[in-house]
Amino acid sequence: MIERAAGDPDVTAEARRVPTGPCASGTADDELAFAHDVADAADKITLARFGTKDLIVDQKPDLTPVSDADRATERQIVDMIATARPTHAIVGEEYGATGAGPWAWIVDPIDGTKNYVRGIPVWATLIALTCNGVPVLGMVSAPALDRRWWSARKQGAFLNGDQIRVSSVSRVTDAQVSLGAERELAEAGWGEGARAITERAWRVRGFGDFWSHMLVAEGAADVALDAGVHAWDMAAVVPIVEEAGGRFSDFAGRPGYDHGSGLSTNGLVHDQVVALLRGTSRRDRREDVP
Repeated sequence: MIERAAGDPDVTAEARRVPTGPCASGTADDELAFAHDVADAADKITLARFGTKDLIVDQKPDLTPVSDADRATERQIVDMIATARPTHAIVGEEYGATGAGPWAWIVDPIDGTKNYVRGIPVWATLIALTCNGVPVLGMVSAPALDRRWWSARKQGAFLNGDQIRVSSVSRVTDAQVSLGAERELAEAGWGEGARAITERAWRVRGFGDFWSHMLVAEGAADVALDAGVHAWDMAAVVPIVEEAGGRFSDFAGRPGYDHGSGLSTNGLVHDQVVALLRGTSRRDRREDVP
């Protein structure tokens, strides 16, 4: 069992409450405890099926793989949320959306399915709770790595119970950058911008998927870029990066997790990275971005 930690003891109980009014739903501590329980249940399924010879893998219409573990994990998560939070909506990668209202859980049962089905231990279950579209809680559980990251608004960000913070690197030339797939970046029109960053960066590595963004939150990396992503890929990432002191946007600098691209930084280099992306990418020249 991954050790959990309470929020910062100096934060008042009132400040630790999730938004009130139309989004009133208990406290951040209550929702975090529930999210941990959901993640624990998901970990049992994903670990039990990881590396098994009878894992069933199908191809979805978008030509990406999905395994029986993806489907079983999402069913378990949906069942738990529907039972414990019946008024909350749920958005999952495999089974779509159910319910409506200000509160919504956004779930990716296995982020990194391509790794999962090939026996590579870099994959995670992503769980986010949003209020009127704003992420207020993020949970990223990677049991094969024995690592779990989480956060709730005004409580900080944590890895296995220890609070984490982004780095203090202030220049792209000193930054460690993690890129998603170069082909996806190019196909989305950001290839030139990504190259402008990698040519200037101190070091470039492709850690991929959730991990690159969590490394930014930990302070081990300074920039993470992902193209071709969906809401379930990024929603849980946002509060963790931001509560660790970082910044999240799409490649054009717009806040939000559902614009098709995800950029996490330590905050200090964010504007520099966006300027490089927008200044040289084909996408910036052909689309009206703010």
